[in-house]
Amino acid sequence: MLSIHQRPFAPEDRSEPGHWEGDLIVGKDAGSAIGTLVERRSRTLRLLHLPQRDGHSLHDALAMRMADLPQSMVRSITWDQGTEMARHLTITSTLGAPVYFCDSRSPWQRGSNENTNGLLRDYFPKGTELSRHSPEHLLAVENELNARPRRVLNDRTPAEVFTALVTS
Repeated sequence: MLSIHQRPFAPEDRSEPGHWEGDLIVGKDAGSAIGTLVERRSRTLRLLHLPQRDGHSLHDALAMRMADLPQSMVRSITWDQGTEMARHLTITSTLGAPVYFCDSRSPWQRGSNENTNGLLRDYFPKGTELSRHSPEHLLAVENELNARPRRVLNDRTPAEVFTALVTS
């Protein structure tokens, strides 16, 4: 397991694109979940439809959702120490990017992701069943949030910044 302290850049350094922060938002009675990934520089969101809350489902969803990106845009993933990351070595092999783990009970080490998860609760309130949301619905929510201008991006949208990073 690689610690966040082994990551080759400081937490406040967002100069290099392709570093992602990930987590789950968990549904009613912890029986369902949606995976969330936020690219640190652009704040671009990618949602993961998880038919089950386990390592195999997370691996498969990550592999599918990140497959369209150039390798330069998948440099690392930083996650918490949840059991859903049990297959982190397989994820590293599949994506060609290391997975770093935050310290226990330290959500601020994935600040962009935590902020975005807060925004997502407007769409997916706590205590609701998340498995009823289709991949198409998740994509619509993702697109809506990625088209929302952000002050931290000088009023540009995550989609605009991300597209510029991919094409440069």
